[in-house]
Order: sequence, then structure tokens, then C-alpha cells
Amino acid sequence: MSWKITAYAPRSVIEGALVAHEDAFDWDPDIVLSGSEIAEDKPDDWQLEAWLAHEPGDAEKNAIAALFLGETPEFIIEELPETDWLVTSQQGLEPIRAGRFHVHTPDHPASNEPGVIDFTIPASQAFGTGQHATTAGCLAMLTHMRAQGLIFRNHADIGTGTGLLAFAAMALWPRALATASDIDQVCVGVVEDNAAANGVKMGHRGGELVMTIADGMDHPLIAARGPYDLIMANILAGPLVSLAPDFSRALAPGGSLVLAGLLETQEDAVRRACRRAGLRLAGRLVNGDWSILWMRARRR
Repeated sequence: MSWKITAYAPRSVIEGALVAHEDAFDWDPDIVLSGSEIAEDKPDDWQLEAWLAHEPGDAEKNAIAALFLGETPEFIIEELPETDWLVTSQQGLEPIRAGRFHVHTPDHPASNEPGVIDFTIPASQAFGTGQHATTAGCLAMLTHMRAQGLIFRNHADIGTGTGLLAFAAMALWPRALATASDIDQVCVGVVEDNAAANGVKMGHRGGELVMTIADGMDHPLIAARGPYDLIMANILAGPLVSLAPDFSRALAPGGSLVLAGLLETQEDAVRRACRRAGLRLAGRLVNGDWSILWMRARRR
């Protein structure tokens, strides 16, 4: 069985707790956290949900309570039936169109529209089916960069999840070397399955994808395949701040960095970290409450 803790509060309170969660580098990885609005017609009423594989004790409840500044909302604790909640939450998702891309689960047909790049990404144990505003925003940003005439010969998707952003970059720049990584071991099988379903070749040559497990940029394969003229990272604001110097060192002169997973309210902190690392803003877009940043390295 699994358990869930839910807290209801105004949007600003829940967003503050999510920011505190990202800054809590000693956070228990067995506590999976998310925040969302309760209903479309009540945009200021939000909920914080925490999932655990065991009944929460005082340590877990205190850790979640510590995320809130001021008065802690009341917790609702419930036992859940044995279900893969990530897969369940993604089942039946509607297709999305972002930039040149049409992304859908196997329950929906492919697009036959000329010029559209179609990907089938099933619900899985990894994040990144395209429906989240951050992933869709990255697809739109990559499309914009290609339309600006940028040519990339070596790119990396850090925190790849399902592999979707790596696949998208490979479709736009089909001769490039492609590297994908994630901190979660389960993503290896997910990416390999999705690659097979979408005709993406795995391998070490141009036009093929290498997948590895790594904590951020810390892996000898990632170091050996650099420098990169494009790095994509759709993760969280806290890790983006911490990794900014690593991204900068791994980029070729004039290289591009696409960052997502940050709320608009977190954008200033991420941009400051990038500026300190020698990166400048080349473009940005906002999708809902989320910012997608295009940073560039200096031409040394």
C-alpha cells in the first residue's frame, strides 16, 4: 500500500513550500512532492500532495511541515490502494502541439499534418510526456532556435525522463551527436523503449543517442563527449542554480543552454546563477506559470 499527505492553502503558500522543497538538499527521496491548483475556476486555491510508500511518521510529517513559513496547513493523511500513480495520472492524456511537434500517448493517433514531427510517448514511470508546460515550452523553444538558423552538432539532455527532448533535438538536428542522462535508473529502459517506438537509433555515432545514468553533469561519459553546443535541462530551479557552473564549463564557445522546470518567481535566481557562470540570456518564453530560458555561452 502507499500513503498520501495533502495540504490545502493559497497558491502563494504552496509555491513557497515548493521552493523550500527545492532548496532542501537533504530531502528524503522517498517522499514525492507536487503542487497544483484544485480547480480551473479557483486559480488561487492550491494543494500540496506528498506520496510515500509507507505510513508517514513524525519525521516525514515534520519534514513537510518545515516547508511552510508561518502557520502550517492541516494535513489530510490517507492510505491508497496499490497503484502506479504516475502512470494512472498520465493515462488518457490529450495530445499536445508545441512548436513543430505533436506528442501523444498510444491511445491517440499520430498527426499526418505536413511538416509536423510526431512522437508517441506512453505513460510511464518517468516524467516528460510533453503535456507539462515545461516540456511543451522546451519543444517550442527548440523549434524557435531551429527557425533562427542555429545548427547543433553535439547536444545533451540532462534529466531526460522519457527521452522526449533528446528525441526532439535529434529530429531538428539529425546528424548531431546526442547524449541523454537521468539520475533515475528506471529511465534507461524507458528511454530505450521510447526510442524503439519512435524510430530513434541508440548508439555513439552522429544521429544516434547515448543514454546514461548520472547525477547532473557528474559522469565521465558526459565529460568525454563534450563540449556541447546545446545542453537541455528540464529539471528544478534549485538544481539548475547549482549546476550553472557545470553547464557553462561543458558548453562550447557560443553554445546554447535551454533551462526549464522553474516557475516565473524562480527565474531571477536561475538567471543570476547563469550570469555568474558567464552565460547570457538569448531568449525566454513563459508557458503558464513556468519560464523557459535560452542562455548562451561567451564566444571565447
